[in-house]
Formats: sequence, C-alpha cells, structure tokens
Amino acid sequence: MSLMTDRNDLACIEGVSLQAIAAAFGTPCYVYSRAALTAAFEAYRTALAGRNARICYAAKANSNLAILNLFARLGAGFDIVSGGELARAIAAGGDPAKVVFSGVGKSRTELRQALEAGIFCFNVESASELDHLNAVAGELGRRAPIALRVNPNVDPKTHPYISTGLKSAKFGVAFDVARELYHRAQALPHLEIRGIDCHIGSQLLDPQPAAEAAGKILELIDSLAADGIRFSHIDIGGGMGIRYRDEEPLPAADYLAPALAVLAGRTEMLLVEPGRSLVGNAGLLLTRVEVLKHGEEKNFAVVDAAMNDLARPALYDAYHEIRKVGAGGTASEKAIYEIVGPICESGDFLGHDRALALAEGDLLAILSAGAYGMAMSSNYNTRPRAAEVMVDGTDMHLIRRRETVAELLALESMLP
Repeated sequence: MSLMTDRNDLACIEGVSLQAIAAAFGTPCYVYSRAALTAAFEAYRTALAGRNARICYAAKANSNLAILNLFARLGAGFDIVSGGELARAIAAGGDPAKVVFSGVGKSRTELRQALEAGIFCFNVESASELDHLNAVAGELGRRAPIALRVNPNVDPKTHPYISTGLKSAKFGVAFDVARELYHRAQALPHLEIRGIDCHIGSQLLDPQPAAEAAGKILELIDSLAADGIRFSHIDIGGGMGIRYRDEEPLPAADYLAPALAVLAGRTEMLLVEPGRSLVGNAGLLLTRVEVLKHGEEKNFAVVDAAMNDLARPALYDAYHEIRKVGAGGTASEKAIYEIVGPICESGDFLGHDRALALAEGDLLAILSAGAYGMAMSSNYNTRPRAAEVMVDGTDMHLIRRRETVAELLALESMLP
C-alpha cells in the first residue's frame, strides 16, 4: 500500500492529514500507519500458511512499545539483541517463550535476565558465549536453550555495513567450525540444543542468496543428524528489503518461496525474523522547512529534523524519498535543494539534489523512515528526540511524546 494518499487536497496517512498531525504534535515527528504495519505482518503470515512457522519481529528496527504491542497482538514472537529489548518486548505484552536472543556480545547480566524470563532460544554467536551461558545457567540451576548462528559465507548483495553472513563478519560462527561447536555444546551440562540460525544481512532484494544459505544450513543439519544431534527448529533469519527509491522488492511470499522450496518436507519449526520489511514503509518523518539558503553552488533547505533524528543518510548515504506536504508556501517553481538539518556537521543531510518548490514553513515528509529511524536517533547537539504518532483509521495516537531539554539534563550532575 502507498503510505501517503491525497484526500480533499490534503496529504493523509489513512484518514488523518499530515497537516493535522503537525498541528497537534509539532515537528519533527515520526508517523506510522497501523493498517500498513498489519498488512506487512499478514503478508508474512500468508506466505507461511500451512507450515509450522513463527514470525519473530526484529525489534531493533523499531522498538516503540505500541509497535511491539501491535505485533504481539498479531501473534508475533520477537528477535532481540539486548536486555533492554527483552524488557521492551515483555512490557509490550510479548511472550518471552516466543523470543530469540541474538547478538555477538551478550553480557552475563543479559544472559541471566533472559534465562529468568524463560525465552525460547539463545542464538549463540561464539565459542566463548557457549561457556558464559553454560556457567550462568548452572548458577541458576537451569539448562539454556540454544541455537548456533552459523555464517554460510553467502554474499547477500547488499550494503557492506548490513551484510552479516560472510567470513569477514563479526556475527555468528564460521560454517566450517559449527559442527565442532555443536558437539562442544552437547557436552556442556547446562545447555540444551534446540535449533540452528542463519541471518545473512539486511535490505535483501534477491531471494537466491537466502535460498543458497538455507541449502548450506540443511547440509550441516544432515551431517549433525548423523552424529545424533537433531533440531526442533530452523531459523532462516530475516532481511527482506523494501523500496526506498527505485528498488523493486518482491512480495513476502515470492521472496520466501525459493528458501521455502529448499526447506520443503522439513518437520522442524521454521522461524523467520523480519524487521525492516514490517515497519520501514509503514512510517515517515514529518519535518518543517525553517530556512531557505541560496548559495553560489547549491541551494539549501534547512529543516527542523536532522541527522540525530534520521541517521541513515549520514551513516549509509541512504536515500529516502522526500515529498512536500500540501500546496503550502508561495513558491511556484522548483529548484534543486540539499535537504539538511541544523546540526553542526557537514554530514547532517537528509537528501541531496531534490527538485522541490519550497517556501519557509512548508511541511516535508521523509518516506520509508519506519525502520532504523527513531530506533537509531540520538540527542546530539542536545536535541530532544522526536515525537511518535500512530494513525489508526481516522484516529491519531501519541505513542511517544517529544523529549524536553530538562529531561536530558536531569540524568547529569556537576562536580562538587
């Protein structure tokens, strides 16, 4: 579905105009569509219909409590990467028994927290973690459920910063040593082998690398079965991409089809861990033009959002479509603008070379910002983080109020 629609000459999300949201909650402001979030989840459910499968939302993409709660109501489990995300998932009504815990540097405190909560499985990413988890589980008198996150050394054909399944990645364990580590885990008294995990990267558009990875994982599963090690689940990760500019992502069913064909006939529970593809196109960042600055070489539209609100352009040189909201202003001719924020960094940009007819005070919508937008935001330059709003039909709900400077200062103390 298209997130923004025009109704009575107003740009809307579902039945609410963006102008009304800006008037009620100010800018910058993240805005999400409940209908779009639900539709994205249901596309995965349909793709997996008839299979023993579980959708574990990758909470790092957007961990707002309202969004986690919506997915929990829809039946989702959660893929988490920190103790904080576990606390969020539980606070949002998520079932710990549907949680998988990934991440290369889980602390002993986090391991204990997850064991006490009764999570479904730890996706273990190193030999050292096996030992740490065994020790913590022993202290609690429990057995920790584990899967190894195995790197199949498959090129996911994505940005190098979000490629996770190659030999050079910090994530997971090498394919060639996984068999040895499973035998090591089998010998540790406080671990219980449950499954195997593989996640090769993010913003994946070609389904074939995921299918290739699934094939390699099946080879390992069969070799371990010959050793007497069997699994109750296979976790194929997530990573399906979305449209930011001119990408042509496949529907969930078509993207998953090649991997599911490889896994046809398996009786183990199948886990998938979508993140970006559930929330990315379901949200936008609403911002207002503060200053138009016409230089000798470039024109700048300085908006009230900045790299602290949306880090992806500065971090990845990522593209987000930027649209003017409504007629607005007095400008009638388009010009080429750099869309930049007020932060004191040359890397503080949200879009390059955008053809827009702008006037100061105009509203802009930065699209495809539902994933890794608010989740990666910061308080750089002592900027309070943005508000977040969920649209549900003709209703709008404030799901995170804007921070205040006083709140930022409250955590700090001066020297005596």
